[in-house]
Amino acid sequence: RKRQLTMIGRTSTSAIRRISALRRNVRALSNDPQVDIDHYQGDWKTYGDIENYTPGKLTIQTFNKISPTGLKRFGDDKYVVKANEDGKCGNAHAILLRSHKLQEEEVMHTVRAIARCGAGTNNVPVARMTELGIPVFNTPGANANAVKELVLCGMLLGSRRVVDGVNHMKDLGSKGLAKERVEKDKSMFGGQEIMGKTLAVVGLGHIGAATARDAAALGMTIVGYDPGLSIESALKLPKEIDLKDSMGAAVSSADYISINIPYIKGEGGTHGIIGKDVISQLKPNAILLNFARGELVDSDAMKEFLDRGDGRYVSDFPDDLLWDHNNAVILPHLGASTEEAEDAAAAMAADTIKDYLTNGTIKNSVNFPATALPDRPEGSIRITVVHKNEPGMLAKITESVGDDLNIIQQVNHSRGEIAYSVLDIDTAGQTEVVSFKKVQETITLLPGALSSRILYITPGTGYARNMEGTYFV
Repeated sequence: RKRQLTMIGRTSTSAIRRISALRRNVRALSNDPQVDIDHYQGDWKTYGDIENYTPGKLTIQTFNKISPTGLKRFGDDKYVVKANEDGKCGNAHAILLRSHKLQEEEVMHTVRAIARCGAGTNNVPVARMTELGIPVFNTPGANANAVKELVLCGMLLGSRRVVDGVNHMKDLGSKGLAKERVEKDKSMFGGQEIMGKTLAVVGLGHIGAATARDAAALGMTIVGYDPGLSIESALKLPKEIDLKDSMGAAVSSADYISINIPYIKGEGGTHGIIGKDVISQLKPNAILLNFARGELVDSDAMKEFLDRGDGRYVSDFPDDLLWDHNNAVILPHLGASTEEAEDAAAAMAADTIKDYLTNGTIKNSVNFPATALPDRPEGSIRITVVHKNEPGMLAKITESVGDDLNIIQQVNHSRGEIAYSVLDIDTAGQTEVVSFKKVQETITLLPGALSSRILYITPGTGYARNMEGTYFV
């Protein structure tokens, strides 16, 4: 294996000195042992902006405008937050983004994790990140209240033709006829009340459960459908809810239908799931509320439904076919556009990234197994390994630790083709510097291993990747 350092031309002598000082990291913490690891083996050009690298801190790269309130959760002692500029952010250890469509070439070799401030991750190449051994996190529930409130607003917009009435008053006002015509014209915008009506909630996650609960409080009868209903969400449902065993059974008797399911591409996914089969079972005057994803609804089938009756469609997503239909209200994706939701999503994303970088904990990942970890015992070193979910991998990892080091606790979880192993190594009683150079290299270069981290030493160090057999630290 080549151990060359190819310096990029603009790297200054001072920057080289700062980086060289980190090549051997030896650190003592209270009664903990001294640890020696490798740092910065590989091609320097992969690090991007070395000139602005901050030694001893973790760099968080942001795309889009992220809530400052959420970013404050990182603090200044161990983290540096840098906005993406010209596609580069030197030595990023994690990425935070909202709507930016992330490309693989924007993910530096140093990136350990990616978090989206929101529930959907369609703008992140999740499958490719899984292949590279990078967990992708989201923030489920952070925007639930904001979206729920807009769903309730959507029910009223669909019931009372409020938007049409507002536009009519603007037109009359421009002609100086508002006071003269208001009482005569208001009959054009009659509607119905929601109390006593039936709401079908399809998808009973954070938003669906909150919608069901608040709609019940407004006097509505609630029916629901969710084949993957979790215990956590079930506990948040109104006790009067009538759970159905199919989507058709849920929507057929409903006056209002709220869609709250994820958008999944490909075969067996949810693209166009609200199509002719489902729409044909709606009441002629039913009101469909889509605050989940525009692609869930077949626009052609919905247009046929709206053309032949008094049904309504309220959507929070652009629709090239229905945007000007008399029975449709199309909103500009306002669901999570509140200050509170943006703060909550950014804070949740920051806390998730911090917990993973600092402790190795995995929570709210869309591609990695959930992994709750005990505290690292005093005097121990924690090693985390991302690897393929293959038979015998854990045994190979533990064997690589060797006979001189004692594993005092270990965790191994898997999800699909990816697995995550965590080992706490006992170093109590060690009086000399404990070297993990050979151990980490051996583990990382195991066939099937993708990356490893030593969670003990200076923030930003201790990360290694197996890049098609080449050791990158």
